[in-house]
Amino acid sequence: MNYKLIIQYDGGRYKGWQRLGNSEDTIQGKIEHVLSQLEGEKVEIIGSSRTDAGVHALAQVANVKLKKNVTDSEIKSYLNRSLPQDISITEVVPVSERFHARYNAKGKTYLYQIWNKDYSHPFMRKYSMHVEKELDINQMKKACQYFIGEHDFTAYSNAKSKKKTSVRKIYVMNIEENAGFIQIRVSGNGFLYNMVRKIVGTLIEVGLNEIDAENIPGILDSKERIQTGRMADACGLYLEKIDF
Repeated sequence: MNYKLIIQYDGGRYKGWQRLGNSEDTIQGKIEHVLSQLEGEKVEIIGSSRTDAGVHALAQVANVKLKKNVTDSEIKSYLNRSLPQDISITEVVPVSERFHARYNAKGKTYLYQIWNKDYSHPFMRKYSMHVEKELDINQMKKACQYFIGEHDFTAYSNAKSKKKTSVRKIYVMNIEENAGFIQIRVSGNGFLYNMVRKIVGTLIEVGLNEIDAENIPGILDSKERIQTGRMADACGLYLEKIDF
């Protein structure tokens, strides 16, 4: 039986989603270890998005095929009893044999959270990036418009990216202020390694008046990673939604 898992996690102490050799310091590794104990043999799960080290998820999606005769509620209960408290399985749903969490995904939404005050936030310091100087939100919103649409995002990728093409389409990008937090949401058909964090880094530079929003088309056209400047901290990034 093929099952779809909806997963939440605090990525702070993990090396990202993707399994690394025999290491269990990844989200995938932790979940596979528990499911393998349930199944009685090695199990592999397929995730929709390979989040980086330190990145969180509100609704990561994965699928797993199990031979054992167990119900979806039994799987969910077993996982949540056995996994560390910083990983939760919110849903387990039987799906068709052909469902594939990565290949069937049509779009993703990421949330980035910035704490924009001249003092730290003791309770959210692990879940947001602290920027002390006041950011110009209007300029950041203006900058967002240059990222929307289909572009070659080579300049906003990482040298480790191994994708066949760096062309991606961003559908929506918006910024909201909420009690000292600046929340940036970006939805697209896919994202390159470190792409969202590099885009947010550019938005922060625009907000600090270090670069002009009008420079962004030139940065995209240059396809030069050195043009993008800073990269936002991993702790402020959340995988929020996967569309199928």
